[in-house]
Amino acid sequence: MANDFKTPGVYIVEIPKLPPSIASVETAIPAFIGYTEKAFRREANDLRDVPWRIESLLEYEQYFGSASPEAGSLQVVFDNSSGRLQVQAKADEVTRSKFLMYYALQMFFANGGGPCWIVSVGNYVDGGGLINDADLSRGLAEVEKINEVTLLNFPDAINLTDATVYYNLYKQAMDQCTNLQDRFTVFDLFHDVANGTTWRLDVDFMRTTVTNDINALKYAGIYFPKVYTTVNFNYAEDTVAIVTTGGAPALPATLAELKNANNAAYFQAKNALNNIENLLPVSSGILGIYAQVDNSRGVWKAPANINIDNVIRPEIIVSKEQQGGLNVDDTAGKSINVIRKFEGRGPAIVWGARTLAGNDNEWRYVSVRRFFNMVEESTKNATEQFVFEPNDRNTWVRVKSMIENYLTTLWKAGALFGTSTREAFYVKVGLGETMTELDLWEGRMYVEIGLAVVRPAEFIILKFMHKMLQEA
Repeated sequence: MANDFKTPGVYIVEIPKLPPSIASVETAIPAFIGYTEKAFRREANDLRDVPWRIESLLEYEQYFGSASPEAGSLQVVFDNSSGRLQVQAKADEVTRSKFLMYYALQMFFANGGGPCWIVSVGNYVDGGGLINDADLSRGLAEVEKINEVTLLNFPDAINLTDATVYYNLYKQAMDQCTNLQDRFTVFDLFHDVANGTTWRLDVDFMRTTVTNDINALKYAGIYFPKVYTTVNFNYAEDTVAIVTTGGAPALPATLAELKNANNAAYFQAKNALNNIENLLPVSSGILGIYAQVDNSRGVWKAPANINIDNVIRPEIIVSKEQQGGLNVDDTAGKSINVIRKFEGRGPAIVWGARTLAGNDNEWRYVSVRRFFNMVEESTKNATEQFVFEPNDRNTWVRVKSMIENYLTTLWKAGALFGTSTREAFYVKVGLGETMTELDLWEGRMYVEIGLAVVRPAEFIILKFMHKMLQEA
């Protein structure tokens, strides 16, 4: 009502004085792209290639089912060679199921994960039980449409047969991150079985194969090695082989037959199966760590120096000297974050917090990159209300105040350096400051924001020296 006074009386006009506020977007909402037992909501396969949001493992089971049952890869051995019956179970890493989505979700939720998106690109039967990069690329394209997603991961991709194909897939994910500027990719170092136990060859191949484009590298973090976990295998009892050796009494050939023939031995076998160390890629657990740290401390806190739950030990023990060449890559800067075991502290500590742009002073750390993602996306969403508003001083003041209030809140929370807001950040907008008259004529409003983001103390150097005696 602008001066629309025609009838005598008292009129109320509310004058807005306070600037609008900015709400931070969620920072740890991953998209898991891979194969599932089913993709069922109302009818079969109606969730195939459809991103679907869940908040718990129970919801995952409702819509996508369970893990792929192990078929012939599990074995229980009853050994009496020492004179005392030993019962042990083992899994054949070569013949075990290649589908890891369900196990990945268990690791994610166990380590603090919350809401996430699932894209089912196929089931365990179609495609001959193989992982197809074209399927995963198709799922990645669907995730691009979901604005809430902030992290990307392919749990099954580690079982692709070719390392080049694997890294090309994650390059596509990094390209999506670069294009949208609101998400981050987390993946594992690929192990080529032809390299045997020489994991250095895997490192060299990754650094040679992965792109050198700094704009892509700053949107990804890579972790190594895999970890042995307490996650239980899914199996059908008639496919679990029973083996006796060392003079142990003869037993039926499968777990299903043993159940009816010898109840005591059956439960010994079941207990052994539950104690198998399930070797899994670590990236899904890392995503849970991201969510845990974001919720407890903030996205600006490096997701490192934290023990990964449900882990028994890393597959490979990496020494301090060995990690030096992984954490700092003098040539290309492609840093690899290592999972290490420290006695008395934990069996699997995240001991690295770098992006693949490890030599870049601006985007070296995962926490810095993800913090900027949050601020950029949050500010973008809040500023959309000013599109088509008059490009004048009144609008500039409102936009500037809105952003400054938001950044002040983050500074108070400990996300920004400085003893004052002036040291922590600046916001500039206005004619002669960020814009020219030509910008005004062409309808452009430029806002410049500078942030002094806190960085992790990656290297703490304690200096000691002898103190000389002094007379009183």
